[in-house]
Amino acid sequence: MTNATEYVQRIQNNIHQKDTGQVEFLQAIDEFMPSATQFLEKHPEYIKRNILGLLSEPERIIQFRVPWQDGEGNWQVNRGYRIQYNSAIGPYKGGLRFHPSVNLSILKFLAFEQIFKNSLTGLPIGGGKGGSDFDPKGKSDDEIMRFCQSFMMELSKHIGPSIDVPAGDIGVGAREIGYLFGEYKRLKQYDAGVLTGKPLDFWGSKIRTEATGYGLVYYVKHLLQAEKDSFEGKTVMVSGSGNVAIYAIEKVQELGGKVITCSDSSGFIYDPEGIDLALLKEVKEEKRERLTAYAEKRDSAVYHAGQSVWTLKETADIALPCATQNEIDETLANNLVECGVKIIAEGANMPCTLEAVNVFEKANVWYCPGKAANAGGVAVSALEMSQNAQRLSWESEQVDRQLDEIMKNIYQTCRQTAAAYGNEKNLLLGANVAGFEKVAKVMYAQGLV
Repeated sequence: MTNATEYVQRIQNNIHQKDTGQVEFLQAIDEFMPSATQFLEKHPEYIKRNILGLLSEPERIIQFRVPWQDGEGNWQVNRGYRIQYNSAIGPYKGGLRFHPSVNLSILKFLAFEQIFKNSLTGLPIGGGKGGSDFDPKGKSDDEIMRFCQSFMMELSKHIGPSIDVPAGDIGVGAREIGYLFGEYKRLKQYDAGVLTGKPLDFWGSKIRTEATGYGLVYYVKHLLQAEKDSFEGKTVMVSGSGNVAIYAIEKVQELGGKVITCSDSSGFIYDPEGIDLALLKEVKEEKRERLTAYAEKRDSAVYHAGQSVWTLKETADIALPCATQNEIDETLANNLVECGVKIIAEGANMPCTLEAVNVFEKANVWYCPGKAANAGGVAVSALEMSQNAQRLSWESEQVDRQLDEIMKNIYQTCRQTAAAYGNEKNLLLGANVAGFEKVAKVMYAQGLV
């Protein structure tokens, strides 16, 4: 029988040959494969069935054009995508991203990661992702409505409550979900369970907006508790200023920590007295302004234009990257180690390069990968699906309590699995193996499908 190393290397080389140029997707593959090797050394039966080869190929990739008319009456066209990657443990589940950077590589990487993230939640959901290179920024509500209606005209042929349940992501908030849901309803009849992240008025879930940020902090909370520690008195660096960052900051402050940074695409804020959450929400959620407006209204804040948060040379205990992929490279990772950071937990998807992760591992820093640490968003999306199926709406306290329990279980699963493979501090290994093992078992049981 082929040994695990040879088998995984062959799969990896084959993907690199087939998907040359898909940088983000190949990075996700390369991050996952060492963990797969360790798992398959213990479970060679999956090599014989080529489970890794089957898992690495998306079940379905849908690409379509999205024609729409702008406010001047001009005809425009964008690309739409849906990657239905793996449905072994449930319907495809993953967000829709509207952003100019969207391409096949980014969506494949996100959908591949989503398989393991969804598996780790313990909920019956498979992995998928989708979106478009459409940019909602600078567009009128009417233009966004027309785009969303055109996008859903095609997407509706491929989704459903028991088939594929999209949610929001970058560029797709309550407004966009509302327009998408309205068009689906017109085409297919009312079905609340077809999209998650809906406004509360039509069967959205409480805590969904906060879920990813809250869940990220809950994951770290349980790590700290296991180490006989807490957030009390901790200094925390955060990147980003969207939903994930804002609600991570909120929960850190509730638990007694002090957050000293946040950022947007123009630069970052350093506030040694601690981020003023009410002011940040006013600037980013109500007025939708740049962070320069925060600095203008806050005497203690220093704005660093055009720079990364992670260049800051200030002592901190915990770093929560919540902005975008590959925001922390090897150089920035070394800076964080020099600043005394002991825990890195990813609120964004793959914000650390492979080289950065190696820096953290060598420095004995706790590295909490996004597929585990930021799973709170999709977990509450799955809870929204449950509420929709029951025709019930749960109170915030119930959803929040379940979210905390799910994140506790994810953390414990990652650490226990890592320990079983000889390195309990390697939470990336634990997340990859635990997520993969569940999906592999089900794929094996279901046969060649």
